[in-house]
Amino acid sequence: MILHFIAVAKFCSSFFKFSMIYVHCDCIFSVILPCHHAGNTLGEIASHKAGIFKPQIPAFTASQCTEAMDVLQEKADELKVPLKVVAPLDHNKLKGLTLSLSGDHQLTNASLAISLCKCWLQRTGNWNKQFQDNDWEANLPEAFLRGLSTARLSGRAQIVCDSSSKSCASSDLAENSSGDLIFYLDGAHSPESMEACAKWFCSATKTENVSPAILSPSAYDVERERKVWVNGYNHQEWGSIEEFNKISKKILLFNCMEVRDPQILLPQLLSSCASSGSYFSKAIFVPSMSTYNKVTSSTSVIPSRTSYRSLSWQFSLQRLWEKIVHGIELDSLLDKSNKVNGTDTLPPHKFLYEDASHCRPSDGRFACSTVFPSLPLTIKWLRECVRENPSLRVQVLVTGSLHLVGDVLKLLKR
Repeated sequence: MILHFIAVAKFCSSFFKFSMIYVHCDCIFSVILPCHHAGNTLGEIASHKAGIFKPQIPAFTASQCTEAMDVLQEKADELKVPLKVVAPLDHNKLKGLTLSLSGDHQLTNASLAISLCKCWLQRTGNWNKQFQDNDWEANLPEAFLRGLSTARLSGRAQIVCDSSSKSCASSDLAENSSGDLIFYLDGAHSPESMEACAKWFCSATKTENVSPAILSPSAYDVERERKVWVNGYNHQEWGSIEEFNKISKKILLFNCMEVRDPQILLPQLLSSCASSGSYFSKAIFVPSMSTYNKVTSSTSVIPSRTSYRSLSWQFSLQRLWEKIVHGIELDSLLDKSNKVNGTDTLPPHKFLYEDASHCRPSDGRFACSTVFPSLPLTIKWLRECVRENPSLRVQVLVTGSLHLVGDVLKLLKR
């Protein structure tokens, strides 16, 4: 819910070139999803969110399920709030432009932003001054189109090409994400957002593999492109140019807060990717660097930071992942492997190169996943892997937690 609001706010601020706008006369809602902070049912959550309603002040909402919509409408009627349900933005209104924030759900956020800004401009007497001759129903104002196509939201459907790789050295390459080590970052942490994240990741990686934007058509022979998808591998041959003869591998870098349910999140991610024909060859579970503490009163004591951090949660995520992949419990094998290797021992680089078909649960060799003791070590290890094998293109999906995504961006200096 909060992230939907932030996306709408990003669109709004881009319309007016402000870092942020504060609207006192209107309020908005996006799609109401289960949220452990606001209630146990959609009705309870909707009631919590409806607390923002102000008497006789317009409000906008995306389409809701019946349970949530009934609660919102009841509260709106009570306060005489004009509540309007906003449909997703029609692609045709973009005049050939593309929303800068990826994902089909952003069409709803864009529509909410448009409705909010128009209402705000009208109520402040600026709509006719700014867009007097504009046919609102047929054409969006130029400022709105500019905002929709340029808004940025870090950590949501964001692609970063690691600049430490020689193929990613230039800023142009980084923008077009066609290097050896590419991070796809999305702070999805609910089943619904995880599904949206998976669809975006699959679309982004397939688009990149089919047509690298940084290359002119003369740089390679499109007709000779050949791809073989096996267990997270995508082998490409771009004509006879060695640089573009890459083996692409999809890696999952995952962590989630313990209040989340990975037994829902991970299967949702895997099934959504599989439905698009994409598969992870390896999964890496790692603790976030960021910490959080629940403060219940002014006398709450915030514990001091410690260098030691238990990896028990990450190992539980790994066990769940291996169970999903192999369909059997591997607790004893993983526990034995972890005791042998220890938490300070990093896997050899060949772990990354082997595909899922080489996983042999019977002897614990080349498991489909691993646990790293820290995020900096993970990034360092990935960089070493791609440097060691220049024919490798590693596509890393970072998801499950905004803390994790933020920490990765910090390490990548973004």
